[in-house]
Amino acid sequence: MVASAGEVWGQFNYGNSFYFVQRQAIFAGAGIVVLLFCSRLDYRLFKTYSKQALILAFLLLIAVLIPGVGMVRNGSQSWIGVGSLSFQPSEWMKMALVFFLAAVLSERKKTIHLFWKGLFLPLAVIGGAFGLIMLQPDLGTAAVMGGTAFLLLFSAGAPIRFFMTIGITAIVGLVVLIASAPYRMKRITAYLDPWSDPLGSGFQIIQSLYAVGPGGLFGHGYGESRQKYYYLPEPQTDFIFAIWSEETGFLGAIWIILLFFLLIWRGIYIAMRIDDPFGMLLVFGLTAMISLQSFINLGVVVGLLPVTGVTLPFLSYGGSSLTMTLALAGIVLSASRHMR
Repeated sequence: MVASAGEVWGQFNYGNSFYFVQRQAIFAGAGIVVLLFCSRLDYRLFKTYSKQALILAFLLLIAVLIPGVGMVRNGSQSWIGVGSLSFQPSEWMKMALVFFLAAVLSERKKTIHLFWKGLFLPLAVIGGAFGLIMLQPDLGTAAVMGGTAFLLLFSAGAPIRFFMTIGITAIVGLVVLIASAPYRMKRITAYLDPWSDPLGSGFQIIQSLYAVGPGGLFGHGYGESRQKYYYLPEPQTDFIFAIWSEETGFLGAIWIILLFFLLIWRGIYIAMRIDDPFGMLLVFGLTAMISLQSFINLGVVVGLLPVTGVTLPFLSYGGSSLTMTLALAGIVLSASRHMR
């Protein structure tokens, strides 16, 4: 799908219709090696080195904000370039935060209901990571990370009153974030009525719907998308599911959704059958991260959610995202060896 969705942009921008798929193939190969490597490791090593991974993630998030170090793409300074390659420190933070929270929460089962002894440290770390990512700004990644963190807290046994308080605070904070940046308000209005500004804030979602809707039951056929011809911006990344739906139709779209449901079900199945509290929380957290990101991306593409700029795991073009997602799959495979 990267080959099909990215061929037009690759040809016109880089003079090579295979530009995106060639780069994606390199990262896919490296990612599969990482997956196999992680699947052979003892997953408990990630508990041992969780603090080091978190410290490195914070250092990278600080570094990306330094002018000259971080690269700006689509209005967000969230990339660090290494030669001809680049990666997103926020992808590392999402993974490192799951390691750290799983390690800390697995040791605080008896004090999880207490704020200072059980919840203060996890909340401080979550808040710090969320704040640094929002400085880039990258609301989509911050939402995935924050949602994953709170699902982990819930699964670890945090009291319901805590989530009620956090929920009210989050709503107030979201209102402030939207009010502080006009482009976020435009995204909300575009979500409610994209045709109110069809050539501006509503353009992307309208073009996405023009891809999803006409696909019909069976689609136009592989490589026959019309929206990828400079109608839908960046079709190989955040909106690759729209091109997939246009070319494979409703049946193809349902097939992808069922695959994600299968992946999520297997992750939860594995987590529930690991006696080790750290292993259970680790697998649940990684599964929650992939499922939340998938849900947000699919919701955006079909107009159920405002545009956030989140890639679709495994399918979207993006080297650091693909490699990290494959690494997460390898860690889940490693933990699955210890199921009851």
